[in-house]
Amino acid sequence: MKAHTKETQATMTPEKALNFLKEGNQRFQNNLKANRNLLEQVNDTSDGQFPFATILSCIDSRVSAELVFDQGLGDIFSIRIAGNFSNEDILGSMEFACKLAGTELVVVLGHTSCGAIKGACDHARLGNLTALINKIEPAVDAVKEPTDESLRNSKNLDFVDKVSEKNVLLTIDSIRKNSPVLSEMEENGEIKIVGAMYDISNGEVTFY
Repeated sequence: MKAHTKETQATMTPEKALNFLKEGNQRFQNNLKANRNLLEQVNDTSDGQFPFATILSCIDSRVSAELVFDQGLGDIFSIRIAGNFSNEDILGSMEFACKLAGTELVVVLGHTSCGAIKGACDHARLGNLTALINKIEPAVDAVKEPTDESLRNSKNLDFVDKVSEKNVLLTIDSIRKNSPVLSEMEENGEIKIVGAMYDISNGEVTFY
């Protein structure tokens, strides 16, 4: 499989980009990686890059976007931060990726048993991690069940995963609210902004 070119990127649509990722995740789950010569892709992308998607995911070592979607060099912009939330710098990166570099899909990818989400559920406090956790805690408050405080912590993995899902949705809301550039592009049909969850137990990505 060749690296994307200006010509192949030009034929991409938001829906086609989404299908590319879905097909890639199917290959990943079935251990059927696309045939790629990565060194050849290094050479092919040396004069430019033409990725089709931008993926905001967690830093978790088990959730590499390139691997779980079976993509090669030059295929995706990968933005990674614990808890996959957005801030001004991440929004700027997304705006560059979509408006200037031509990607047609933005994916906010959460995952099950997320350590950052667990920290938010437990209201962890530790150095600079405290500020990061504070940015995720609104998702904890937004999940109303269970109401029993003894069940609203990292020991309740079902609660953790519900908070992770809510965090993805709140992040998408934040992107649309705080980036007029991306919001306008989505309204014009130039890009899609979607959420997804990766299951660390089986490698499956579920899109919303």
